[in-house]
Amino acid sequence: MTRLFTWPFLYTGLLCLWVVSIALAQGRLVDYARANRLRAAMNKLYYAPATVTWSESGQLAWYSMQTPRGMEFMAVNPAQKTKKPAFDQEQLARQLAQAINKPTEPYQLPFSTFVYGPGDRNIRFRAYDFNWSFDLTTNTLTKNDPVPVLRERYWGERGGDQTDRPVPSPDGNWQAFIKNHNLYIRSVNTKEEIPLSFDGAEGEYYSGYVQWSPDSKKLVANKVRPGQKRQIYFVRSSPDDQLQPKLESREYLKPGDALPVRTPHLFLISERKHIVVDDALFKQQYELTRPEWRADSRVFTFEYNQRGHQVYRVLEVDAVTGKARAIIDEQPKTFFYYLPVGNDGKRFRQDLADGREIIWMSERDGWNHLYLYDGTTGTVKNQITKGEWVVRNVIQVNEQARTILFAAGGVDPKLDPYFVQYYRINFDGTGLTALTPENANHIATFSPDRQYFIDSYSRVDMAPVTVLRSARDGSVVMNLEKADITAYAQAGWRAPEVFTAKARDGKTDIWGVIVRPTHFNPKKKYPVIEYIYAGPHSAFAPKSFITGERARGMFELAELGFIVVQLDGMGTSHRSKAFHDVCWQNLKDAGFPDRIRWMQAAARKDPAMDLSRVGIYGNSAGGQSTVGGLLFHPEFYKVGVSSSGCHDNRMDKIWWNEQWMGYPIGPHYAESSNVTHADKLQGKLLLILGEVDDNVDPASTMQLVNALVKANKDFDFLMVPNMGHSMGGEYGERKRRDFFVRHLLGVEPPAWSAQLVSTNGQSGGR
Repeated sequence: MTRLFTWPFLYTGLLCLWVVSIALAQGRLVDYARANRLRAAMNKLYYAPATVTWSESGQLAWYSMQTPRGMEFMAVNPAQKTKKPAFDQEQLARQLAQAINKPTEPYQLPFSTFVYGPGDRNIRFRAYDFNWSFDLTTNTLTKNDPVPVLRERYWGERGGDQTDRPVPSPDGNWQAFIKNHNLYIRSVNTKEEIPLSFDGAEGEYYSGYVQWSPDSKKLVANKVRPGQKRQIYFVRSSPDDQLQPKLESREYLKPGDALPVRTPHLFLISERKHIVVDDALFKQQYELTRPEWRADSRVFTFEYNQRGHQVYRVLEVDAVTGKARAIIDEQPKTFFYYLPVGNDGKRFRQDLADGREIIWMSERDGWNHLYLYDGTTGTVKNQITKGEWVVRNVIQVNEQARTILFAAGGVDPKLDPYFVQYYRINFDGTGLTALTPENANHIATFSPDRQYFIDSYSRVDMAPVTVLRSARDGSVVMNLEKADITAYAQAGWRAPEVFTAKARDGKTDIWGVIVRPTHFNPKKKYPVIEYIYAGPHSAFAPKSFITGERARGMFELAELGFIVVQLDGMGTSHRSKAFHDVCWQNLKDAGFPDRIRWMQAAARKDPAMDLSRVGIYGNSAGGQSTVGGLLFHPEFYKVGVSSSGCHDNRMDKIWWNEQWMGYPIGPHYAESSNVTHADKLQGKLLLILGEVDDNVDPASTMQLVNALVKANKDFDFLMVPNMGHSMGGEYGERKRRDFFVRHLLGVEPPAWSAQLVSTNGQSGGR
């Protein structure tokens, strides 16, 4: 009798354990299918305008947005306070279908952007290789000329100085041009040619981009000693148009390469006088900007960026004597971030009153702020913005009203310091007025006259809201859109958690987000995966509602049984100068001491985060940091997937790497190199590389592969034919997910062909 009772109870107990183990399993087919369904749901973000564009007249603004019907275009008239369809999409689709004899859906139109014509009476767009116009009064479509085929310029190409294009003088009496590498002028009336220089040669020639003074009495031209030409080469193994592989090349300067040297030369026309501007203030050039004349022709100015980016000057040259002086002189101990402020850089200059005043941006007090200069004396009249916060962009400098519209982060210490908010301030630093009061990240698009702006704001845990505001005081003129995330909710979407912890200094807050799976169980343990990008040129932890590829990488990955995080450690931008300076000549740091502390603090709050199983992945600079995590912090990071990585900063593009690693090229470059330290690899590593990556030289990854092979290290490597700079495409996404499932969960991934189908037989949605 004992055995009769024992077996049923034993069977029941085993069955319960089996059910529990299935419930707690991760990385299964059902998890992959749920990730795919979540992706499909997250493609249904409705009523959230992606971009806003104002017409040239400033009378209308338009935007497109996804709705349950498809893509809809809306137009806003701020003066009339109206919002309506930008055009009749059904009429346009019907006529377009007739014109091309091809079905065209009205809410899946073959264009995503357009421009308003004169008077906002029609719209103009490109589709099916032709230019079209659609009359908004008569709803009539007109087919215009074919779209010209333009040569796509490679981003790495540097503009040349040589051109024989004649440059007319402002008074129309002369033409300046280059002949036999020298500067000439030609009389428009007599056709007489007069040489102004005689020392030009093939190896040291005069630039054809000459600048006439407004009074037509003077010329300035740069004499150029050309720099080095470097090419990187690729073998495209599997071209689409032929069987045999193709050899391709790109112009691609690397750190340490020789750059052009330019020297301004001043020419006084009536006196036939040639003055060489003394280069004492602009030696060791990285770059000189083109000269710009003052309206009264008294001086010209240009900007000088010293090689290594530790000296940046605004220089002024007297138009009679040719004597140069520095009116602004930045000499930081680390680096001057020279990219324009609108491109995430920190350089802004606007001259007022023909240069008698200058608005200038600087981090000299430890934070990125605006200063008012006396352009005559080169002294600071006053600091315009001030405090432990940063100016992020300058929208408008109103010289008449003496006010500035700008974007900033961290003004309100109660808010996330990375949130972009908009303000107005007076030149003298008074009257700071907030235009976007909501606790969110704002994206504003201002009308041409700066009277209105359309503001789309959101957070990672708050869907986008779009309103029309007055630029005078930020008041809401019209409510435009409120995003619908019903599909998210139906799929069980969990909003990311915003989390802060102290940095390595014990004082500074580090901000990041935590993404958990929809089926998160706080009693379970989940491996943690960090999505890393530590490029010093910006900050990367999401602040707005997360969509697109980032959503795929984080939310879908979490669905397989992980907790996924992203944060910004020290060495990234948009905080204090000291915060940013951590990267200086030390890119291997990548903020890792802050990242590890942040995750440890998060795990103390949420024990479900299993820090004995931590993975990391990233692309490009993030690919470099991914490998760096495994090499320099093997006690913490165990598994990494690195794509398109720059693994040695001497192998990558000059402008990015010398900005942060400096010049000349010293031992610190090798110290930050993953290739140098390849023998330290302990964890599991997958490298992904596009065969024709022309952003980061593929040789950088191949040299790491070589070093790992020589060190007899185990690793995985995927080369994707025909692919450029990317995370590996669909196949790379598959390999990345499976790699983490296999090595962090200890589960063999299910067959991929079955992963696209959900457990109820419905497509997972790709």
